[in-house]
Amino acid sequence: MSAPSPTRVSVLLPFPFDTAFTYMAEAPLAPGTLVRVPLGPRMVVGAVWDNKPDMQVRTKPVAEVLDFPPLPEALRQFVDWVAHYTLSKRGEVLALGLKASLLTVPKRRAKNFTFGGADVSLAGPDLSADQTAAAAALRTSVATGTFSVTLLDGVTGSGKTEVYLEAVAACLAAGRQALVLLPEIALSVQFLQRFEKRFGAAPAVWHSELTPAVRRETFRAVAEGRANVVVGARSALFLPFPTLGLIVVDEEHESAFKQEDGVMYHARDMAVVRAKLSAAPCVLCSATPSLETVENSASGRYARLDLPARHGGAQLPKVVTLDMRAHPPERGKFISPVLLEAMRDTMARGEQAMLFLNRRGYAPLTLCRHCGHRMACPNCSAWLVEHKSHKRLICHHCDYATLMPTTCPACAAKDSFAAIGPGVERIAEEVREVFPEAQVLMMASDVIAGPKQAAEAARMISDREIDIIIGTQMVAKGWHFPALTLVGVVDADLGLAGGDLRAGERTVQMLHQVAGRAGRAEAPGVVLLQTYAPEHPVMAALLSGDLNAFMAQEAVQRRPGHWPPFGRLVALIVSGPDERMADQIARALARAAPSGAGIEILGPAPAPFALLRGRHRRRLLLKAARHIDVQSLVRDWLTRTDIPRSVRVDVDVDPVSFM
Repeated sequence: MSAPSPTRVSVLLPFPFDTAFTYMAEAPLAPGTLVRVPLGPRMVVGAVWDNKPDMQVRTKPVAEVLDFPPLPEALRQFVDWVAHYTLSKRGEVLALGLKASLLTVPKRRAKNFTFGGADVSLAGPDLSADQTAAAAALRTSVATGTFSVTLLDGVTGSGKTEVYLEAVAACLAAGRQALVLLPEIALSVQFLQRFEKRFGAAPAVWHSELTPAVRRETFRAVAEGRANVVVGARSALFLPFPTLGLIVVDEEHESAFKQEDGVMYHARDMAVVRAKLSAAPCVLCSATPSLETVENSASGRYARLDLPARHGGAQLPKVVTLDMRAHPPERGKFISPVLLEAMRDTMARGEQAMLFLNRRGYAPLTLCRHCGHRMACPNCSAWLVEHKSHKRLICHHCDYATLMPTTCPACAAKDSFAAIGPGVERIAEEVREVFPEAQVLMMASDVIAGPKQAAEAARMISDREIDIIIGTQMVAKGWHFPALTLVGVVDADLGLAGGDLRAGERTVQMLHQVAGRAGRAEAPGVVLLQTYAPEHPVMAALLSGDLNAFMAQEAVQRRPGHWPPFGRLVALIVSGPDERMADQIARALARAAPSGAGIEILGPAPAPFALLRGRHRRRLLLKAARHIDVQSLVRDWLTRTDIPRSVRVDVDVDPVSFM
């Protein structure tokens, strides 16, 4: 019998290439097959792609066909779709999920990691009438085995997790895999505990803190279908699920779902696409849905399920604004006497209090009392933040750090530096001075660095070892602490300043989520908002609890100007080590910009962080009507300008941050 004749195949490599390369294989290889091929002097891993191979070029042979399940067709289509939408190179998108280190066969299995043990026959918790109706609707959407999107909108503490876990159970019963996306996997400890209680086994998890051995084993288990539920960060969208039957995006409003560098994609939006390509339902879950999702549900593109009441008879907390003009703190302090008295009363009842300030470190600004010199980052347009716990001044954008100088570098005055404004460290210092006997826990990303520390913090709070919790946005997301009855927001106005399109929306969402940590059990909760603008619409919305009315007003303000979600935005960020060159290229792009009905170009202008990590940054913004194909416009726009190698132009389709 004669040997099979060699055949050409296209192979996409996980590197910054947009085209697949042609190689010679000893026999036909199905699309998705993972192979090892030569690239210059080295051997690399790639995937056989669906493109037709080039029949004219000279080729090198495939070195090895890997013993690994092929990448599913839906994943290959997803890679192509994301690359097209984000104007990224296909190889860059493939690299989000395919890494050679994940494909090695482990000599021994990772310790204590098991997959596929969820028992769908176990009885779930008792559900309220509203929860039962919502769960039935989600189970039906899973049973149809077709694509759909449903917004699960419920007040904080309404039991949304228990509802969508019923959809997960239906998915597993149908023999398919489920993916649950969380905005910050380090905060998933309580979710994992609830999952294990519901199904008798933990799910697979996917995040950057996993050991290499666990990552390899999890990746293979997903590809082989052994991992039937994955709880992961946004990159879990690129795992090779062969039978994906459900995607849940929890806290869908969270900006943490947006990847801000490299391939700039929004995991919420891409989850909808991945679900469509997999013929699977997608559930978007939030107590404070984004305006994009609200509008999609209002237009009928998404179904909507509402849970209007807290589960188990718990009541929503009472929200009160604390006018700091009428109730100022002591000189040099930041907590109003009214809030301090409420904390004192709370602890006297044996309950817990939480203070929220979305600012890490001790002080956001350090300046010389003698000459006014401000300590700034040498690499970024940002002030250095004092971190007393590290005894450092740190830049939160490039991680530059330095010791606090003993003399001012501008005027040589000794010991002249003053801390301006509070961070959570400074609030913790103030609390310890007032309540020296209280057990205080600080929760911020530079203190709670990973899942293990988050789990220990949650245990200490749940076991009542902590009296007062002080935290940044980390404390706003999904925690359930039954004894926590008082939440104090130190600076409710933070985030409202500046020209950010979504400033009001984000502030309402974050403060409503923070407020939702209070009174989740029998004891009623109270939320005190320290503000210098109690008349602001954001404060009014938080007082009334009518977020739907606030979002409706946001829509009214954005619609006439065709701002998202009623129009399209694409940001072009020009950066380079030489400021003059960055300006020159930005101006050249402006001259070559597209024009026409429904198209507007804003800029170029210095980005708010005009210097970031040593690169000078200029920003242009394309604003277009919804029907315009902005990808084709921008792709053509970029070809009409010569970009030198020293200058980078990053494209951000649907930008979330304008920094």
